[in-house]
Amino acid sequence: MNFRTHTSHLLAALLLAGCASTVLAQDAIRPDQAVRFVGKSGMVCGTVEKTRYAENTEGQPTFLYMGGAFPRHTFSARIPNSQRDKFRPSPEELEGRDVCVVGTIQRDSSRAEIAVSSPADIKLATIK
Repeated sequence: MNFRTHTSHLLAALLLAGCASTVLAQDAIRPDQAVRFVGKSGMVCGTVEKTRYAENTEGQPTFLYMGGAFPRHTFSARIPNSQRDKFRPSPEELEGRDVCVVGTIQRDSSRAEIAVSSPADIKLATIK
């Protein structure tokens, strides 16, 4: 199966699971392609390769790294400390799992990033 077919199955599962966003298969963005969509709203889907709670960084964010493990990742989702306790499963439990992150894609160094504003911005997914 190619990525588009995987994405179609993934989106069907998300919509059946009650995903609030209405998206089309071609709207799903792979982590390695997200930097091409900087400044636009989008949905980035992939496997969380690594998580990191940056306790010593301003705002104490938690990062979900996708498209490779830190520091060679191509995309990250940044969860503010104020939202950490609202996640079920916890951000650390997302490591190794497939997710879709929805929001405005921003540039962070040479990578793409979405600043997560609530747990609703991240959905568990099934990518085959």
